[in-house]
Amino acid sequence: MSKLSGKVAVVTGASKGIGAGIAKALAAEGAAVVVNYASSKAGADAVVDAITQAGGKAVAVQGDVARKADAHAIVDAAVSHYGRLDIVVNNSGVYEFAPLGEITEEHFHRQFNINVLGTLLTAQAALPHLGEGSSIINISSVAARITPPNASVYSGTKGAVDAITGSLARELGPKKIRVNAINPGLVETEGTHTANVSGSEMEQAIVAQTPLGRVGHVDDIARLAVFLASDDAGWVTGEALIASGGLR
Repeated sequence: MSKLSGKVAVVTGASKGIGAGIAKALAAEGAAVVVNYASSKAGADAVVDAITQAGGKAVAVQGDVARKADAHAIVDAAVSHYGRLDIVVNNSGVYEFAPLGEITEEHFHRQFNINVLGTLLTAQAALPHLGEGSSIINISSVAARITPPNASVYSGTKGAVDAITGSLARELGPKKIRVNAINPGLVETEGTHTANVSGSEMEQAIVAQTPLGRVGHVDDIARLAVFLASDDAGWVTGEALIASGGLR
């Protein structure tokens, strides 16, 4: 029997990259998935098509997680389509690097609104629908620990996500709702190619510091999300699982 048979999941920012991989992996284990996207309808539809062609259940839902009304609409779509909600993956996130002297209010608020406020609003919207054994998974980053230069705002958002994860684990533990984070290292995605990170000197420098000697793949993170969403992780909450090939 599939690990997530009968479960319903919302994955935010799931039109590409890590979010798309997680959505597909959850569906492959039997979950019906709401594939949220902010702007890339074509990407989200492609993820839904891949899931349904493999025999799974999925629907694409547009919404900006940094807006309370949108966060509630995303969650409501899961309940209206599938009748329940068991798994929330807060994957929506943006990154933009800048040295201290170039940080602007827009640079700050865009990242904190999506990465931090979006995580809180989506969890808040989901809470009334989550029952015993439900799982919230926040996608953070190893940047919260290695704190690279020119990434003070981005690293700050992910440090906040880690702190939120611990606080919500304690707050929701009495309801038997588990809350955990995954902290990926550098993972090859469409985004790393678009930003010219893949194949760059920066990537080579990161790989040189990584004990396992490679960048991550989307499946490396998706498998961890399946674990945290399933009963296999029934005694795991408040954790930030570092998936970075040993990079610290």
